[in-house]
Amino acid sequence: MLNKFKKHIYQNFPFLENSKLLLATSGGIDSIVLVHLLHQLKYDIALAHCNFQLRGMESFGDQNFIQEYANANEIPLFLTQFDTEAFAKDYKLSTQIAARELRYNWFYELLETENFDYILTAHHADDTIETFLINLSRGTGLEGLLGIPAQNDKVIRPLLPFTREEILAYAKENTIEWREDSSNASDKYLRNKIRHHLVPLLKELNPQFIQSFQKMQSYLKESQELVEDAAIMVYQQVAREEGETIVFDLNQLLKLPNYTSYLYQWLREFGFTAWDDVYSLVESQSGKQVFAPNYRLLKDRTELILSPLQEQENDEVYFIEKNVIEVNIPLNLSFSKAETISGASNSIIFVDENKLVYPLVLKKWQEGDSFQPFGMNGKAKKLSKLFKDEKLSLFEKENCWVLWSGNQIVWVIGIRQDERFKIDSSTNHILKIALQ
Repeated sequence: MLNKFKKHIYQNFPFLENSKLLLATSGGIDSIVLVHLLHQLKYDIALAHCNFQLRGMESFGDQNFIQEYANANEIPLFLTQFDTEAFAKDYKLSTQIAARELRYNWFYELLETENFDYILTAHHADDTIETFLINLSRGTGLEGLLGIPAQNDKVIRPLLPFTREEILAYAKENTIEWREDSSNASDKYLRNKIRHHLVPLLKELNPQFIQSFQKMQSYLKESQELVEDAAIMVYQQVAREEGETIVFDLNQLLKLPNYTSYLYQWLREFGFTAWDDVYSLVESQSGKQVFAPNYRLLKDRTELILSPLQEQENDEVYFIEKNVIEVNIPLNLSFSKAETISGASNSIIFVDENKLVYPLVLKKWQEGDSFQPFGMNGKAKKLSKLFKDEKLSLFEKENCWVLWSGNQIVWVIGIRQDERFKIDSSTNHILKIALQ
């Protein structure tokens, strides 16, 4: 196995040779064999062990075993302990998910503070089969059938081509000691049920099951690459990017015979999970939304608008004193003297400075706000009516800022100036305000 492992690393992860590696080490056979292989090949390694305190004295036995192993082999070791059950309760997570969160957060912290290049875990071929079957039982897209990736960002899994039988044989040949996790014998968890009952049955039905499975995985990965290439090409026809916002043209989208598949490919990386709601949004009325943890998808007439969730609150207020020439938060506004009016637009206005009351106030619009639109002498108009007439999307309305002077609106920024501050025959000082 050592020569096969060496060849695998050389062909697929040649960059590891000159890298500083952090090995996630539980004390079980898989992680100890990975440590042994890399130590034999003289890689620059250190061990990281998490004591989750879930199995009483057995957890501390694992910790002591790792400490003794690291000392005996002169390998650097990092240890930590977690109150996993308390963390799971506080954040309303399952114990397994809580342990994973704690583990990887700590690994990435070590990666940064100790200048490691990569994190290595001991997942192997049987783990991939179990993950495939778990995802299959729950219902999944194509990527869920691809199993465990060999590399994901800074996490590398160099044992994926090797079976549990190969790892066990190597451990016995090299008289390697390891710790047995008593929870692995229990059928309490779905993964253990699959490991103890379903996978042995599949291997009995087909002695070459693992080889057949790996061949199927290769075909699936090729199919996934074709899907991703097609999604990129169609994306260029359907979507346009406006800063952090992505706008999907529904007229173009609905021409596709399987548009839901494209939406899935484009949106899954943004954290959406309520796929039935996402797909039905296409036929919904304007204003309907679907949320992900950090994004939302909004239906606006003939468009779907994907945008980050705003962190600002509507009660944010910014004061602008006289003679300020530039403001950069929350918008980029410039203030300058002008001799004449030239180039006025929705993003550039000219006002009579003598009519202004300082400090000017910049804040988000609120329901009930009204102003006197430029060109409408003596007639007030609610901003909500203005937005409707201008056909603004919900996203655009939520991000609309208003410049106030005293209790009067000077400018619905980027949309319309107020009539009461316009230049007239009595104006002596013209102030130009521009949205950059």
